[in-house]
Amino acid sequence: MTLQKTTAFLTDSTICIGCKACEVACKEWNQIPDDGFRFTGFSYDNTAGLGHSTWRHVKFVERATPGHTGDAGYRSNVFRWDFSSDVCKHCENAGCLEACPTGSIVRTEFGGVFIQPDVCNGCGYCIVACPFGVVDRRPDDGRAFKCTFCYDRQKAGLQPACATACPTESILFGEIEDLRDRAEARLREL
Repeated sequence: MTLQKTTAFLTDSTICIGCKACEVACKEWNQIPDDGFRFTGFSYDNTAGLGHSTWRHVKFVERATPGHTGDAGYRSNVFRWDFSSDVCKHCENAGCLEACPTGSIVRTEFGGVFIQPDVCNGCGYCIVACPFGVVDRRPDDGRAFKCTFCYDRQKAGLQPACATACPTESILFGEIEDLRDRAEARLREL
């Protein structure tokens, strides 16, 4: 395997609008099974977290900020939404990869961490080894699943589906060094 330049995501939560287009694109491209509509009670965040059927998750965070004094003389809070799009980190030191006894988890030539579904035996060691709670089993067959970093798309020279679908470009994809430079430049803007 020839190692390409390491690719990565840069997610800028300050421009995410919470549309969940990234979640939909991920599910559609990867043919992830429907997890049904679940009312979680956490505002509009019906996916609740990463798992076997949600490989990218947009978290809705409702914040109260000090408001203005109204006409009646009392101070009220103003609520706003913050959004945070989360996905597998494809860790450099990946606990899931190290814990896998079957070799079903491999590092790709792009630097991503990929679970080969045809090799996974469903032992679950990767699930407990992931500190981010990313890896999960599908209830129908017990195999572990997580974000593939659109390995198939990268091999074809395409960007991951989530980055392509993002209307605000809050999810950027590219070579890790270029993204680090862009992140530093963005921080200087804020």
